Amino acid sequence: MKTIIFLSNLILPLTFMGIIIYGLNKGIAIYDSFIKGAKDGIGIVLNIFPTIVGLMVAVGVLRASGALDILTKLIKPFARLVGYPTEAIPLTLMRLVSSSASASLLLDIFKNFGPDSYLGRFVSVMMSCTETIFYTMSIYFMSIKITKTRYTLTGALIANFAGAIISLYITSIAF
Repeated sequence: MKTIIFLSNLILPLTFMGIIIYGLNKGIAIYDSFIKGAKDGIGIVLNIFPTIVGLMVAVGVLRASGALDILTKLIKPFARLVGYPTEAIPLTLMRLVSSSASASLLLDIFKNFGPDSYLGRFVSVMMSCTETIFYTMSIYFMSIKITKTRYTLTGALIANFAGAIISLYITSIAF
């Protein structure tokens, strides 16, 4: 375990050193390239900033309005029927919208049930098998100005649903 920790601590510095050495060997002005990339990055942040603010407001409204609680109550009977942990429903729904809000709900589950409980293990696996669809789609599509997404949302929702169900299956087999 100490070896893995040691190697994981070296990955980032070695990557930076590799990039610098490669740039020097190719005769690239490394600092100038870095500054140009930083300027381009600021422009991208400014372009996607309204989208990020809109998503943050939407998450706040979703949580404060009680809509998340209403959706949870509507889904609970079906979740019980298929054996899906009802305590994980708010996290599963929030995972579609916001990674930080879902991380907050994940920590609440850890605090209340423990990370080594069945529920704690399930939500850990589920978080790694699902994606923040609405955040990802809005940021990526807005940054490159795509307006017609065709079947992206449908496909992403199906994949997320499959990820949640498979994570339940994996957790029940492994733990």
